[in-house]
Amino acid sequence: MLETRVGTRELKSKLSEYLRRVKGGETIIVTEHGKSIGQIIPLKVGAEERTKTMVAAGQAEWNGQKLEPFRPLAINAGNRQISELITEDRE
Repeated sequence: MLETRVGTRELKSKLSEYLRRVKGGETIIVTEHGKSIGQIIPLKVGAEERTKTMVAAGQAEWNGQKLEPFRPLAINAGNRQISELITEDRE
């Protein structure tokens, strides 16, 4: 994660620029007389917003509809765990 240190005077004069940087994911450490007094951090976005960002960047495809809950294809009806069966099969 990127961090930038900036004094209060510069932050005040270039607030729009620093807010754009925060929006881009950067953390701004605010200083006063060289000592840290606070920080401006980006908000955490939800899964839907991250998905929209990935779609816009061409990293994913999504039609905007909610996904159906995942249902497993196989259900273990026996007394042994599937991991035990796989280990046994490998031996």
